[in-house]
Amino acid sequence: MQKGLTKSDDRVLFGVLGGVAEYFGWDKAWTRIGGAFLILFTNIAGLLLYLVAAIVMPDKNRHDDTPAGEFHHR
Repeated sequence: MQKGLTKSDDRVLFGVLGGVAEYFGWDKAWTRIGGAFLILFTNIAGLLLYLVAAIVMPDKNRHDDTPAGEFHHR
């Protein structure tokens, strides 16, 4: 099974930075601190990058072996 970049279930806001930390095997707290500094010091660019990632990155529970076009009914 291929490892994909997904949002984390252990989320603070959208789960983007937690998902990045899980994907690379980094500590979530340090990744979130680094991400916060990146967003603060790049002004609008960091915030836009975060928001785009929040929209584009799939949720972990949707990133499974479900064939395209089929949905889980919950």
